[in-house]
Amino acid sequence: MFDINEIIPEEFCLKCDGCCRFAEVNSAWFPHLLKAEEKIIPKDKFRITANKKDQNFICGFLNAKNNKCKIYGIRPFECCLYPFLLNRDAESGKILLAVDTNCPFVKENLKKSEFKKYTEYITTLFNSLDFSELMKNNPQIIQSYPDVLNLAELAHETK
Repeated sequence: MFDINEIIPEEFCLKCDGCCRFAEVNSAWFPHLLKAEEKIIPKDKFRITANKKDQNFICGFLNAKNNKCKIYGIRPFECCLYPFLLNRDAESGKILLAVDTNCPFVKENLKKSEFKKYTEYITTLFNSLDFSELMKNNPQIIQSYPDVLNLAELAHETK
């Protein structure tokens, strides 16, 4: 599939109780599978389940006890990309690279040069022809997310 260098160290993620958890069952934040991923991860198995302990919802592949993903090696593209998101501006329809500012790693590192370099790397990646095709063929991965920080406009539009 597509290989993305990730910026967040695994140890950091394992201590966090943020991602893979959702306030509602139909959350825009729940990852959408690429068409190619649907052959590997059946849609009927990739779903949100009730988390009775915290009275919210979690990804069905999250082991809430150790905070590990049960399918980490083949987790969806959007999971690899997080806390970065492909955000569609509701007014202009433009595709923007955004970041979830609720992520503790983002809060700690947003202004650091390493984070800015990584943002440039991701922007360049998404402006490449391969990723333009990926977005064109998988429009479901481009959502209108509330309360995110838009970092860069991407050159390719898919309407």
